[in-house]
Amino acid sequence: MSDLVTGEAVPLELRLAKLPSRALAVVLDLLILGALWFLMLLLLSLIVPGVDGALAAALAIAGTVFVLVVVPTTVETLTRGKSVGKAAAGLRVVRDDGGPIRFRHALVRALAGVFADFVLTFGVGAVVCSLLNSRGKRIGDLLAGTVVVRERIPSTSAPMPVMDPRLAEWAAALELSLLPDRLAMAARSLLARAPQLAPEIRTRLAVELANEVSAVVSPPPPPGLPPWDYLAAVLAERRRRDALRYAGPAPTGPSPGGLYQPPGGPYQLPGGTPPAGPPPAGPSPWQPPAPPPNPSRTDGGFAPPS
Repeated sequence: MSDLVTGEAVPLELRLAKLPSRALAVVLDLLILGALWFLMLLLLSLIVPGVDGALAAALAIAGTVFVLVVVPTTVETLTRGKSVGKAAAGLRVVRDDGGPIRFRHALVRALAGVFADFVLTFGVGAVVCSLLNSRGKRIGDLLAGTVVVRERIPSTSAPMPVMDPRLAEWAAALELSLLPDRLAMAARSLLARAPQLAPEIRTRLAVELANEVSAVVSPPPPPGLPPWDYLAAVLAERRRRDALRYAGPAPTGPSPGGLYQPPGGPYQLPGGTPPAGPPPAGPSPWQPPAPPPNPSRTDGGFAPPS
Protein backbone atom coordinates (compact mmCIF):
# COMPACT_ATOMS: atom_id res chain seq x y z
CA MET A 1 0.00 0.00 0.00
CA SER A 2 1.06 3.59 -0.60
CA ASP A 3 -0.37 6.81 0.83
CA LEU A 4 -0.81 9.25 -2.06
CA VAL A 5 -1.77 12.77 -1.01
CA THR A 6 -4.17 14.73 -3.22
CA GLY A 7 -3.99 18.45 -3.84
CA GLU A 8 -6.60 18.90 -1.07
CA ALA A 9 -4.26 17.10 1.41
CA VAL A 10 -6.44 13.98 1.46
CA PRO A 11 -4.43 10.76 1.80
CA LEU A 12 -5.34 7.92 -0.59
CA GLU A 13 -4.39 4.33 0.09
CA LEU A 14 -3.59 2.65 -3.24
CA ARG A 15 -1.94 -0.66 -4.01
CA LEU A 16 1.28 -0.12 -5.91
CA ALA A 17 2.00 -2.38 -8.87
CA LYS A 18 4.79 -4.87 -8.30
CA LEU A 19 7.63 -5.51 -10.73
CA PRO A 20 6.30 -8.90 -12.02
CA SER A 21 2.87 -7.50 -12.95
CA ARG A 22 4.47 -4.46 -14.57
CA ALA A 23 6.86 -6.69 -16.51
CA LEU A 24 3.91 -8.76 -17.75
CA ALA A 25 2.14 -5.60 -18.93
CA VAL A 26 5.29 -4.37 -20.71
CA VAL A 27 5.78 -7.70 -22.47
CA LEU A 28 2.18 -7.67 -23.73
CA ASP A 29 2.54 -4.08 -24.93
CA LEU A 30 5.83 -4.84 -26.70
CA LEU A 31 4.30 -7.83 -28.46
CA ILE A 32 1.47 -5.66 -29.76
CA LEU A 33 3.80 -2.85 -30.78
CA GLY A 34 6.14 -5.36 -32.42
CA ALA A 35 3.28 -6.77 -34.48
CA LEU A 36 2.27 -3.24 -35.51
CA TRP A 37 5.88 -2.41 -36.45
CA PHE A 38 6.14 -5.60 -38.52
CA LEU A 39 3.01 -4.62 -40.45
CA MET A 40 4.48 -1.19 -41.08
CA LEU A 41 7.70 -2.76 -42.38
CA LEU A 42 5.67 -4.84 -44.80
CA LEU A 43 3.91 -1.71 -45.98
CA LEU A 44 7.20 0.16 -46.36
CA SER A 45 8.68 -2.74 -48.32
CA LEU A 46 5.98 -2.17 -50.91
CA ILE A 47 6.67 1.58 -51.06
CA VAL A 48 10.49 1.73 -50.76
CA PRO A 49 11.37 0.21 -54.19
CA GLY A 50 9.70 3.19 -55.86
CA VAL A 51 11.46 5.96 -53.87
CA ASP A 52 15.02 7.03 -53.21
CA GLY A 53 17.10 5.94 -50.22
CA ALA A 54 16.73 9.18 -48.23
CA LEU A 55 12.95 9.07 -48.39
CA ALA A 56 12.96 5.38 -47.46
CA ALA A 57 15.09 6.12 -44.37
CA ALA A 58 12.81 9.00 -43.39
CA LEU A 59 9.77 6.76 -43.69
CA ALA A 60 11.44 4.07 -41.57
CA ILE A 61 12.31 6.60 -38.84
CA ALA A 62 8.83 8.09 -38.94
CA GLY A 63 7.27 4.63 -38.64
CA THR A 64 9.47 3.75 -35.67
CA VAL A 65 8.61 7.00 -33.88
CA PHE A 66 4.94 6.42 -34.60
CA VAL A 67 5.02 2.93 -33.08
CA LEU A 68 7.20 3.68 -30.05
CA VAL A 69 6.00 7.19 -29.13
CA VAL A 70 2.79 8.24 -30.84
CA VAL A 71 0.83 5.03 -30.28
CA PRO A 72 1.66 4.59 -26.54
CA THR A 73 1.07 8.29 -25.86
CA THR A 74 -2.29 8.29 -27.63
CA VAL A 75 -3.51 5.10 -25.97
CA GLU A 76 -2.54 6.14 -22.42
CA THR A 77 -4.01 9.62 -22.92
CA LEU A 78 -7.37 8.36 -24.23
CA THR A 79 -7.67 5.62 -21.60
CA ARG A 80 -6.44 7.80 -18.70
CA GLY A 81 -3.40 5.68 -17.90
CA LYS A 82 -4.11 2.27 -19.41
CA SER A 83 -2.38 0.45 -22.21
CA VAL A 84 -3.51 -2.91 -23.54
CA GLY A 85 -0.97 -4.71 -21.36
CA LYS A 86 -1.87 -2.71 -18.27
CA ALA A 87 -5.58 -3.33 -18.82
CA ALA A 88 -4.91 -7.07 -19.06
CA ALA A 89 -2.80 -7.02 -15.88
CA GLY A 90 -5.25 -4.80 -13.96
CA LEU A 91 -2.89 -1.81 -13.73
CA ARG A 92 -3.26 1.91 -14.32
CA VAL A 93 -0.90 4.89 -14.41
CA VAL A 94 -1.92 7.77 -12.13
CA ARG A 95 -0.32 11.03 -11.07
CA ASP A 96 1.56 11.26 -7.79
CA ASP A 97 -1.55 12.83 -6.25
CA GLY A 98 -3.75 9.95 -7.41
CA GLY A 99 -5.42 11.81 -10.28
CA PRO A 100 -5.65 10.63 -13.92
CA ILE A 101 -2.73 11.36 -16.20
CA ARG A 102 -2.89 13.73 -19.17
CA PHE A 103 -1.15 14.06 -22.51
CA ARG A 104 2.08 15.51 -21.13
CA HIS A 105 2.46 12.68 -18.61
CA ALA A 106 1.91 10.04 -21.29
CA LEU A 107 4.33 11.79 -23.68
CA VAL A 108 7.11 12.01 -21.09
CA ARG A 109 6.65 8.34 -20.18
CA ALA A 110 6.77 7.30 -23.84
CA LEU A 111 9.90 9.35 -24.61
CA ALA A 112 11.64 8.03 -21.48
CA GLY A 113 10.66 4.52 -22.49
CA VAL A 114 12.59 4.97 -25.75
CA PHE A 115 15.68 6.79 -24.48
CA ALA A 116 16.12 5.58 -20.89
CA ASP A 117 13.90 2.68 -19.86
CA PHE A 118 13.43 0.07 -22.57
CA VAL A 119 14.70 0.61 -26.12
CA LEU A 120 18.22 2.02 -25.75
CA THR A 121 18.94 0.30 -22.41
CA PHE A 122 17.14 -2.97 -23.32
CA GLY A 123 14.99 -2.67 -20.18
CA VAL A 124 17.92 -2.43 -17.74
CA GLY A 125 17.17 1.20 -16.89
CA ALA A 126 13.54 0.46 -16.01
CA VAL A 127 14.35 -2.62 -13.91
CA VAL A 128 17.19 -1.00 -11.94
CA CYS A 129 15.21 2.18 -11.28
CA SER A 130 12.12 0.21 -10.18
CA LEU A 131 14.15 -1.89 -7.75
CA LEU A 132 15.81 1.18 -6.21
CA ASN A 133 12.65 3.27 -5.91
CA SER A 134 10.36 2.71 -2.91
CA ARG A 135 7.27 3.05 -5.12
CA GLY A 136 8.61 0.92 -7.95
CA LYS A 137 8.87 3.84 -10.36
CA ARG A 138 10.82 3.61 -13.59
CA ILE A 139 12.69 6.58 -15.03
CA GLY A 140 9.67 7.69 -17.04
CA ASP A 141 7.53 7.76 -13.88
CA LEU A 142 10.11 9.89 -12.06
CA LEU A 143 10.27 12.39 -14.91
CA ALA A 144 6.49 12.52 -15.45
CA GLY A 145 5.47 12.49 -11.77
CA THR A 146 3.39 9.33 -12.11
CA VAL A 147 3.09 5.95 -10.44
CA VAL A 148 1.58 2.62 -11.54
CA VAL A 149 -1.08 1.18 -9.22
CA ARG A 150 -3.18 -1.94 -9.15
CA GLU A 151 -6.69 -1.13 -10.29
CA ARG A 152 -8.13 -4.64 -10.05
CA ILE A 153 -8.06 -5.95 -6.46
CA PRO A 154 -8.76 -9.65 -5.87
CA SER A 155 -12.10 -10.10 -4.16
CA THR A 156 -12.75 -12.38 -1.25
CA SER A 157 -15.83 -14.47 -0.53
CA ALA A 158 -15.17 -14.66 3.21
CA PRO A 159 -18.26 -13.95 5.36
CA MET A 160 -18.51 -10.83 7.45
CA PRO A 161 -17.58 -11.23 11.13
CA VAL A 162 -20.61 -12.01 13.32
CA MET A 163 -20.82 -11.10 16.99
CA ASP A 164 -21.80 -13.56 19.67
CA PRO A 165 -25.27 -12.36 20.82
CA ARG A 166 -24.13 -12.45 24.46
CA LEU A 167 -21.65 -9.66 23.69
CA ALA A 168 -24.20 -7.31 22.10
CA GLU A 169 -24.81 -5.11 25.16
CA TRP A 170 -21.11 -4.83 25.92
CA ALA A 171 -20.33 -3.99 22.26
CA ALA A 172 -23.01 -1.29 22.17
CA ALA A 173 -20.95 0.76 24.67
CA LEU A 174 -17.69 0.50 22.68
CA GLU A 175 -15.85 3.67 21.72
CA LEU A 176 -14.61 2.96 18.17
CA SER A 177 -13.68 6.42 16.96
CA LEU A 178 -9.94 5.80 17.48
CA LEU A 179 -9.90 2.47 15.61
CA PRO A 180 -8.01 3.13 12.33
CA ASP A 181 -9.17 1.58 9.07
CA ARG A 182 -5.79 -0.09 8.61
CA LEU A 183 -6.12 -2.00 11.88
CA ALA A 184 -9.74 -2.96 11.20
CA MET A 185 -8.80 -4.30 7.76
CA ALA A 186 -5.95 -6.33 9.26
CA ALA A 187 -8.32 -7.91 11.78
CA ARG A 188 -10.88 -8.60 9.04
CA SER A 189 -8.22 -10.27 6.91
CA LEU A 190 -7.05 -12.42 9.81
CA LEU A 191 -10.56 -13.68 10.58
CA ALA A 192 -11.09 -14.47 6.89
CA ARG A 193 -7.83 -16.43 6.61
CA ALA A 194 -7.95 -18.04 10.06
CA PRO A 195 -9.08 -21.52 8.90
CA GLN A 196 -6.12 -21.64 6.50
CA LEU A 197 -3.46 -20.80 9.11
CA ALA A 198 -1.60 -23.11 11.44
CA PRO A 199 -3.02 -23.01 15.00
CA GLU A 200 0.08 -21.49 16.58
CA ILE A 201 0.35 -18.79 13.88
CA ARG A 202 -3.38 -18.06 14.05
CA THR A 203 -3.26 -17.68 17.84
CA ARG A 204 -0.15 -15.49 17.81
CA LEU A 205 -1.56 -13.13 15.16
CA ALA A 206 -4.94 -12.95 16.91
CA VAL A 207 -3.27 -12.07 20.24
CA GLU A 208 -1.14 -9.35 18.63
CA LEU A 209 -4.07 -7.78 16.77
CA ALA A 210 -6.39 -8.02 19.77
CA ASN A 211 -3.85 -6.17 21.91
CA GLU A 212 -3.50 -3.45 19.26
CA VAL A 213 -7.27 -3.06 18.97
CA SER A 214 -7.88 -3.07 22.73
CA ALA A 215 -5.32 -0.27 23.09
CA VAL A 216 -7.56 2.11 21.09
CA VAL A 217 -11.02 0.68 21.87
CA SER A 218 -12.77 1.02 25.22
CA PRO A 219 -14.17 -0.40 27.45
CA PRO A 220 -11.88 -3.44 27.71
CA PRO A 221 -13.23 -6.90 26.89
CA PRO A 222 -14.90 -9.16 29.43
CA PRO A 223 -12.45 -11.40 31.28
CA GLY A 224 -11.64 -14.65 29.53
CA LEU A 225 -12.83 -13.49 26.11
CA PRO A 226 -10.70 -15.16 23.38
CA PRO A 227 -8.92 -12.73 21.05
CA TRP A 228 -10.67 -13.97 17.88
CA ASP A 229 -14.14 -13.49 19.44
CA TYR A 230 -13.07 -10.03 20.62
CA LEU A 231 -11.97 -9.04 17.11
CA ALA A 232 -15.17 -10.43 15.58
CA ALA A 233 -17.32 -8.50 18.07
CA VAL A 234 -15.49 -5.22 17.47
CA LEU A 235 -15.69 -5.54 13.68
CA ALA A 236 -19.35 -6.58 13.75
CA GLU A 237 -20.27 -3.61 15.94
CA ARG A 238 -18.28 -1.27 13.71
CA ARG A 239 -20.07 -2.59 10.63
CA ARG A 240 -23.45 -2.29 12.36
CA ARG A 241 -22.85 1.36 13.18
CA ASP A 242 -21.66 2.10 9.65
CA ALA A 243 -24.79 0.46 8.24
CA LEU A 244 -27.01 2.53 10.53
CA ARG A 245 -25.18 5.69 9.53
CA TYR A 246 -25.12 5.22 5.75
CA ALA A 247 -27.57 2.55 4.65
CA GLY A 248 -30.24 2.12 7.28
CA PRO A 249 -30.63 -0.82 9.67
CA ALA A 250 -28.06 -3.58 9.32
CA PRO A 251 -29.24 -7.09 8.44
CA THR A 252 -29.76 -9.36 11.41
CA GLY A 253 -28.94 -13.02 11.82
CA PRO A 254 -25.81 -14.96 11.05
CA SER A 255 -23.92 -14.49 7.82
CA PRO A 256 -23.82 -17.33 5.25
CA GLY A 257 -20.46 -18.51 6.57
CA GLY A 258 -21.35 -18.14 10.26
CA LEU A 259 -19.07 -17.00 13.04
CA TYR A 260 -15.56 -18.37 12.88
CA GLN A 261 -14.95 -20.69 15.79
CA PRO A 262 -11.44 -21.71 16.87
CA PRO A 263 -10.60 -25.35 17.43
CA GLY A 264 -12.26 -26.63 20.61
CA GLY A 265 -15.76 -25.28 20.01
CA PRO A 266 -17.45 -21.94 20.75
CA TYR A 267 -16.29 -19.89 23.66
CA GLN A 268 -18.31 -19.58 26.88
CA LEU A 269 -18.23 -16.40 28.90
CA PRO A 270 -16.86 -17.25 32.34
CA GLY A 271 -19.10 -15.99 35.10
CA GLY A 272 -22.03 -15.24 32.79
CA THR A 273 -22.75 -12.39 30.40
CA PRO A 274 -21.86 -8.72 30.97
CA PRO A 275 -24.30 -6.81 33.18
CA ALA A 276 -27.46 -5.68 31.44
CA GLY A 277 -28.70 -2.14 31.25
CA PRO A 278 -26.98 1.16 30.57
CA PRO A 279 -23.52 1.82 31.98
CA PRO A 280 -23.45 3.52 35.37
CA ALA A 281 -23.11 7.28 35.54
CA GLY A 282 -19.59 8.56 35.87
CA PRO A 283 -16.64 9.87 33.87
CA SER A 284 -15.87 6.46 32.29
CA PRO A 285 -18.05 3.71 30.74
CA TRP A 286 -18.71 0.36 32.39
CA GLN A 287 -15.54 -1.47 33.29
CA PRO A 288 -15.80 -5.26 33.58
CA PRO A 289 -13.92 -7.07 36.36
CA ALA A 290 -10.20 -7.24 35.77
CA PRO A 291 -9.00 -10.57 34.31
CA PRO A 292 -7.02 -12.85 36.60
CA PRO A 293 -3.26 -12.32 36.44
CA ASN A 294 -1.47 -14.29 33.76
CA PRO A 295 2.09 -15.34 34.52
CA SER A 296 3.08 -14.94 30.87
CA ARG A 297 1.99 -11.29 30.62
CA THR A 298 2.25 -8.29 32.90
CA ASP A 299 0.49 -5.61 30.83
CA GLY A 300 -3.05 -6.94 31.22
CA GLY A 301 -3.43 -7.64 27.48
CA PHE A 302 -4.44 -10.78 25.61
CA ALA A 303 -2.33 -13.87 26.02
CA PRO A 304 -2.43 -17.19 24.16
CA PRO A 305 -4.77 -19.72 25.82
CA SER A 306 -2.95 -22.17 28.08
